[in-house]
This record gives sequence, C-alpha cells and structure tokens, in this order.
Amino acid sequence: MKLHSIILAAGKGTRMRSLNNEISKVGYPILGVALVNYVLDAARGLVDGKKVVIVGHGGEYTKKLVENEAEIAWQHEQLGTGHAIMQAAPMLEGEKGTTLILCGDTPLLTNESLTKLVKYHQEHELDLTVLTATPQNPHGYGRIIRDDSNHVTAIVEQKDLKGAQVKVNEVNAGVYVVNNKYLFEQLGYLNTNNASGELYLTDIIGLFNNKGYKVGAYILEDENEMLGTNDRVQLAEAAKFIKQRINRRHMLNGVTFENPDNAYIGPYVEIGPDTVISPGVTILGQSKIGVNNTIGPNTYLENMEIGDNNEIKLSYLCDSKVGNGNHIGPYTRFRSHVEIHNNTKVGNFVEFKSSVIKDGVKAAHLTYIGDSLLEENVNVGCGVITANYDGYNKFHTHIGKNVFLGSNATIISPVTIEEDAFIAAGSTINRDVKKDELAIARTRQENKVGYANVFRAKAKAIKEKNKK
Repeated sequence: MKLHSIILAAGKGTRMRSLNNEISKVGYPILGVALVNYVLDAARGLVDGKKVVIVGHGGEYTKKLVENEAEIAWQHEQLGTGHAIMQAAPMLEGEKGTTLILCGDTPLLTNESLTKLVKYHQEHELDLTVLTATPQNPHGYGRIIRDDSNHVTAIVEQKDLKGAQVKVNEVNAGVYVVNNKYLFEQLGYLNTNNASGELYLTDIIGLFNNKGYKVGAYILEDENEMLGTNDRVQLAEAAKFIKQRINRRHMLNGVTFENPDNAYIGPYVEIGPDTVISPGVTILGQSKIGVNNTIGPNTYLENMEIGDNNEIKLSYLCDSKVGNGNHIGPYTRFRSHVEIHNNTKVGNFVEFKSSVIKDGVKAAHLTYIGDSLLEENVNVGCGVITANYDGYNKFHTHIGKNVFLGSNATIISPVTIEEDAFIAAGSTINRDVKKDELAIARTRQENKVGYANVFRAKAKAIKEKNKK
C-alpha cells in the first residue's frame, strides 16, 4: 500500500516577530535550508505516494520552496489543524493506503525515526499511530491520555487540560500515521468545542476509538527530534542540534574539524576524508569538497565544487569550481561561476567573476578579473584589472598561455592577448596584442628640473591664503 504525506505549513509564525510579512514560518533557514525542506528530507525515500504541503500565511514563499517535490493545498482561513488537513481532500481523499502527517516547523525529525514509526504502525496493524515523547518538561504540548489498558484514548491540548491530565508527561510530537480512508471519513465529525474554537486534528483519536479503529502510539527515542521552531530562540536551538549532527557525520567519515562548535556545514554538503575544516568556516548549498584539502579559518563556500589537495585560506567563494593542488586566499572572492583548474595561486584581495582560470595561473594580490579566460601559466601582476563593463554590456577578455600582465595594467574588454605576449606595468590595453609582442600603453615620463620647489611654493601660498 502507498504511503502518502501531508505537511502542515500554513502557520503565521507570529512569535518570530518578523517585519517581513512575505516569508513564511516554515521558510526560515537553518544552514541555508528552509525548515520545511528538512521535513521533506526526513520523509524522502519513505513516502512513495502523493505529497501535499498545506500553505497559508506566506504561502507563495512556501510554495516556491516545495513545489518541485509536492502538491500545494491552500488554507486561506486558519481554523485549526483539522481544518488544514481537510484542504488536502481534493488530492488525497480517494487514495488507498496510509498517510504520514507532519509539521513543517520540526526540522530535527530524522528519516530513521519516521521509518521506525511507520514500521511500528504496520507491524501492530494499527489504523492510527501517534508519535509521542516523554520530555522532562511537557508544558505547552498536547498530552497523551491512555486508559487502564494503556490504550491511547485522546490527546488533550495544553489549554484544555483538567485535573490529573496536567501531570501526564507523555506528549504529542505532532506526527501521525493514519489509514487514509478513515482519516477523511472522520474529519467531517470534528467540532470546535474547545478553548480555541478550532478544529483540532488531535480529536480524531477519540473519533477513531468510537468507531472501534485501532489506535496506538510510538515513543520517540530522542525527544529533541520533536522540537518545533516557534520563535528565534527555538530556531537557534534547532540550528545547534542540526549543526552538531552534520559535523559529527563528517568527522566519522574522516574529516577533521579543528573546532566543530565553530564550523557551519549545510546538510547537502559533501566533504572528502583527510580534509581539515578550520574554525569559522561556512560551507553551504550543494558544495562538494574533495580529499586532503585545508579550508582555512573564516572561509565561506557556497555551491562550490573543489577537487583534491587544495589550500584555501580566508576567502568568499560562491557558485564556482576549483580543481586540484591550488593555493587560494586569504581574502579571495569568487562569484558567478568561476572555474579554477589545477595548481594555481590566487592570493590576497583577488576577485574572479564569471571566468575560467587554467593550470598554473598566478594572481598573487590586488586583482579583479571578470568575464575572462586565462590560459595556462598566465602571470597576473599586482593591481591588474579587467574593465569588462561599459554601463550597459559585459565584454569578454581572452588571455593566452604564458602571458605576463605587468602590475597595474588595465585591460579594457573586449581584448585578446595572444600567448607569450608581455604587457608592461601601468599600461591601459584596449587593442588586441599578438603573440610575442610587448605592449606599452602609457605616456613617456618627463622630469622637470627644479620644478618640485615651484610646486611646493605654490602649495604653501594656497595654504596661507586659505588660513586668511
């Protein structure tokens, strides 16, 4: 039988105290990934049927995050969790199988725990299974009420607790596995007889029991997995758990973290063994880091593909590719799809944008290269820039093998400098340079004898005049 899923993601997130009304509660990121995407990841490989995400506040924002993986159902009025599930009826009501119901703001749930929950549901031939936990402080959570035979009879929300129910420490983790046919059959019997005047999904426990359907509960092994993110404090707490989980996985796979508490690695990042991650490093997106690299302190990498045996010091590298045996940084920036081949040296305060840098290129300091191709063994002197933008269009520069670009040369694109050419320091180049040519583009120096004294006298006179 198919396993479908519904993710509740319509909440406003008032306690986030945001001035941005467009971002949804489940759209807040941890390590570059939205909360709702962590939940989708937890169910990936387990759910083989339809996936539906219920959106509401900030719905367009959430829709963009999930529409490639799930169908969208809108909850335009916030009338409770039961009402939210009703919005999935057009997609799921007639489907056979079982439905996994999840909350979009619980990023710590793991695929392992959800797999155990579904297995428990199947092995005990239940019609409804609730995921529960037993935290030391259950305040704020709905309580699991059991009868004398230990059967689950109800879930009572915090606002509605009475008498001995307040002392119950088994709580609802907000995840359900339920017979899909029975779910939509019973939703119509929900009512608003509660403190909030809403349609509670939790009331289906009683409805299922009244029909004689089998209801059970599976207790989480790690209560931290049920942590919701209702405010910025809980968001930070969840981020801490996720960071520790990710860094531990990499360390067990052979990666060295000099200070794992101060390294921030996204959930989709791959890192090869014998790579060293220094303090303050951030690696996000779909980055792939090869073996035996050293990523120096305070380096930022996003959507990077890096080969083997590189040393990368303090740098900002984004949407780019780096080969093998390179020395990069400190204070280097790559952006907009830079491709670095092998055995290059890219040093202090160098920026590459939309360029291909081939084997053996050296750019030691104070350089900007944009929209360019640098062939093998080009030497880029200090202060070289490519002037590739005229205010309207971007132009391309092609620099051939073994070219020497002297310090403070300005290359005004579009220009081709053929292999083995030499560009004199301080030159402004706006025409092509052929193979083996020396290009000098600067005025001839003129030394005026004694003129320094004249200049100083004029400057002093201006200064005295300004005082008056």
